[in-house]
Amino acid sequence: MGSGLINILHNCILKLKLISIIWFAYPALLNVNIMFYMKYWGITYNICCFQVAHFTTPFSYSCLSSIHSAMNGLLPPEIRVREISAARPEFHARSSTKSKVYRYKIYNEAIMDPFHNHYAYHSAYKLNPHAMQEAANYFVGIHDFTSFANAAHNDGERRPTKKITRFDVTEMGAVLQLEVEGTGFLYRQVRNMVALLLQVGKEALPPDIVPAIIAARDRKELAKVALSAPPHGLYLMSVNYDEEILKPPEGSPPISFGRTHHLSKCKLTLY
Repeated sequence: MGSGLINILHNCILKLKLISIIWFAYPALLNVNIMFYMKYWGITYNICCFQVAHFTTPFSYSCLSSIHSAMNGLLPPEIRVREISAARPEFHARSSTKSKVYRYKIYNEAIMDPFHNHYAYHSAYKLNPHAMQEAANYFVGIHDFTSFANAAHNDGERRPTKKITRFDVTEMGAVLQLEVEGTGFLYRQVRNMVALLLQVGKEALPPDIVPAIIAARDRKELAKVALSAPPHGLYLMSVNYDEEILKPPEGSPPISFGRTHHLSKCKLTLY
């Protein structure tokens, strides 16, 4: 998720004078008074994000819909808060996550559909989805993904061992959809895994190249055969939590899913 989206949402909350700190699920609190979490989505740098954030406030609320409406009124149209709820004291948008789901879309025809421009990667080479699925299966499990991680500016204590629970390659007409779920991902790990699968799909590399690159634990080994896939086409689909941790505390205000506006029942003609 781009830092621009984070700053926009953070500044919006500061304008409402609700808090002085906000935490997001994707970038890596002291629990003060009342804590809320919210689900939101937005598009930044051609990446569609579905995110979760939490913040603390010293104020008490009996209704969250007014905050919800105020936030969406201040945010630009490409960013929207979908849901706001009171959160348990132990909830943390980042450390409480169970898994994340990423999707990468590839438009696989000779001529790019203009409506998919900026939202899918264009491959004019006819890809072999069966070979790509065979290669993707090698990613599933617990592995050291050092070979698939770029160095991040704030990655001081990187833990390269991650668990991938599924990696699906699905044909949807001209669109080839790659969807991966895992407990966590390193910086640009998904784009680098996709890059290798693209080479396998072009039949430039065999599917069993994946375990060899994983075993090398060296980013340079991947760079010899594949460049990082571009950011357009990448979507953060969901950040998942255990249901128990998302249950609001006793006595909390109702969850806000947004307010539906109705036309006035007044029949007087307006001049």
